[in-house]
Amino acid sequence: MMLSCTGTLKIVLSQSAKGKPNSADPSLQLFNKKQQNVVNTKDSLRKIKEMLKKDKVELPVSSYDTAWVAMVPSQNSFKQPLFPECLNWIMENQQPDGSWALDPDHPLLIKDSLSSTLACLLALHKWNVADQLVHKGLDFIASNIWAATDKHQRSPRGFDIIFPGMIEHARETGLNLSFNNSAIEGMLLKRDLEIKSFLGETNRLAYVAEGLTRLNDWQELMKYQRSNGSLFNSPSATAAALTHLHDEKCLEYLSSLVKKFDNAVPTIYPLDIYPRLHMIDNLIKLGIDRHFTEVIATTLDDIYRSWMQGSEEIFLDPACCALGFRLLRMNGYEISSDALANFDKQENILNSMSDINSALELYKASQMIIFPNEPVLERIYDWTRTYLENELVSTGAIQDKSLQNEVDYALKHPYASLERTESRRYIENYNVDNISLLKTSYRYFNIDNRDLLTLSFQDFNKCQAIHREELDYLERWVKEYNLDKLKFARQKIAYAHFSIAAVLSHPDLSDARISWAQNTVLTTVVDDFFDFAGSMEELLNLIELIQRWDEHSTIGFKSKDVEILFYAIYGTTNDLADKASKQQGRCVKKHLIDIWITLLDTMLKEAEWAKNKLVPTMYEYITNGYVSFALGPVILISLYLMGSKLPEQAVETQEYNNLFMHVSIIGRLLNDCVTVAREGAQGKLNSVSLAIVHGRGAVTEKEAQEEVTRLIESHRRELLRMVQQTKGSVVPKDCKDLFWKMSKVLHLFYMGDDKYSSPHKMVSAVNEIINEPILLPPYSKLD
Repeated sequence: MMLSCTGTLKIVLSQSAKGKPNSADPSLQLFNKKQQNVVNTKDSLRKIKEMLKKDKVELPVSSYDTAWVAMVPSQNSFKQPLFPECLNWIMENQQPDGSWALDPDHPLLIKDSLSSTLACLLALHKWNVADQLVHKGLDFIASNIWAATDKHQRSPRGFDIIFPGMIEHARETGLNLSFNNSAIEGMLLKRDLEIKSFLGETNRLAYVAEGLTRLNDWQELMKYQRSNGSLFNSPSATAAALTHLHDEKCLEYLSSLVKKFDNAVPTIYPLDIYPRLHMIDNLIKLGIDRHFTEVIATTLDDIYRSWMQGSEEIFLDPACCALGFRLLRMNGYEISSDALANFDKQENILNSMSDINSALELYKASQMIIFPNEPVLERIYDWTRTYLENELVSTGAIQDKSLQNEVDYALKHPYASLERTESRRYIENYNVDNISLLKTSYRYFNIDNRDLLTLSFQDFNKCQAIHREELDYLERWVKEYNLDKLKFARQKIAYAHFSIAAVLSHPDLSDARISWAQNTVLTTVVDDFFDFAGSMEELLNLIELIQRWDEHSTIGFKSKDVEILFYAIYGTTNDLADKASKQQGRCVKKHLIDIWITLLDTMLKEAEWAKNKLVPTMYEYITNGYVSFALGPVILISLYLMGSKLPEQAVETQEYNNLFMHVSIIGRLLNDCVTVAREGAQGKLNSVSLAIVHGRGAVTEKEAQEEVTRLIESHRRELLRMVQQTKGSVVPKDCKDLFWKMSKVLHLFYMGDDKYSSPHKMVSAVNEIINEPILLPPYSKLD
């Protein structure tokens, strides 16, 4: 095998003496396996696209909920079941071990198996049928009752109320549960305390209605009935309400489900919007969303319509509402954060049946602030961050290891989550067990999580192979232009390439990545030259050379350093201008040269301030400093190589200039916050030290830092608003996204300290994205 320049694997097949492929040859076997994987990949893509369509989510039936429906008596005779077909389903679907579990072999779902099995036993016992099945089920419960109080077991929603309630109901109806009475009493006591804590909060009790054996006022719970007739889209809670109230809408809801799901019911219905949102989010986090651009757009259009129509499935579920808000706002849909107002306090959604995932989704949604005044999102950010931090340090609070890692990463990187870094962590910690838990476990039939894992694994390593080739090219480029001979300069080629490969991985955007990395290196060495290595004569010499460009030979070089810097900028910019002109269909070289001239002018001004010991005003510093931060050549030149047409009219707009201004101010101020001590020791001023100087003793360093942090937040919100805005925007969306990607890179590099200047703090992150392939998971379909 050998790696081509495009990063694809070429298989060289051995030939037999007659010129035909040898079927026993390992290369041919590998080729056949790869071909099979291509087929599997196409099938996986098809299934994923199908699931994203409306009403295409395939749900399993729930033995737990079907049992509660089977317990509803006929309105004509309390001695007969209203849904005998559900009772028959129970009798036909007991597992060999005596349980009614979805997955009898799952070691962490024994609580779920206990709950489902006891519900089925109650139904069989109530109608006095199938004694043999009952005895077998009782044996299963007796053998596994230990799991009911095991904190390591995954707990169904409401288990601590519902399961003791079912035990109490079994006692009252004479179903003999032969296990330790002290264990039962402990569970009942815990249940009573939990119910007592819910007093006055009937919405929490209504969700677990079937477990409330002593409830008197069922009518009070019916105020939570949804338009489809259900309580919380829960067949089990709805069945309990129908048993006590004979409500016609409850009856219609359950009857329709029994018919739709062939004599059984799922654990939740409808469930259409959240699974599709979750799938889109999964594709994004796994880094494979680019394969589904069209179907994702269509799906979000459909979900936006549901949002505007006030869908109960969205607005009554915190996780669904938060995820929908984040994905819609992130993709330019104009929606108000007021939709999340019901979830802006912890007590509004969290209790002993707390859902870590809901809190995490709300936390992520709260970071989508794009307007100066969005207090709902600010309140959500405050309480969810505190809550998740506490849960993370609480032993056993987050049972799902994959979710635990996701929470940890989200808390540590609130504005610094780079796409490929997040994807790698998500892939490596991906839970292929696609079982979800509500009151009982369920999984979507449409897609096997191993399909997603296989696709993302292949995609990551394919892109990484391309990145390694790009880095090899960049290292040769550094030597070609003698940049490695500039002893004063920070050598940052690996960091430079990482900073773009981690946020822009599409195989077709190699030119944009190389441009970004080259100009990051060039602006870094030029910054070092202007900061301390070059004399004023050399600085003016370099600027004049850039201004003359093709006529530079008439000027001459004041030093070897100037010569190296000029030819590196000159040769690289000419090369990039040729590439950009081909993509854009017009010559853009003058603009690229102007970007460099503008940058060097601002760097010269700062050098003059330092030489003459001048103290600029804050306004002078910011208006000059955001340009001298040197993102111009890095971002603005790369925009021409993104594959989209960037017309001259767009480049001349205020939108284009403001996008650059906001991200550059963010970078400048982030850098100032972490370098104030170092730059102070060098006699340099920045925004933090200037705030102290101009405060004339009235402003402390802490207060100055806080004010600069507020400025960063303000510009970050405005940048995100502009990036997501579609109305009146003329800059292509993929070009706008590049400004936001740079903002995240800057937050990572300057998170806590100056990691960009450090020779070692980013090495591990660089290796993860460029040098170290993800190892093949043992459960992957590539085995």
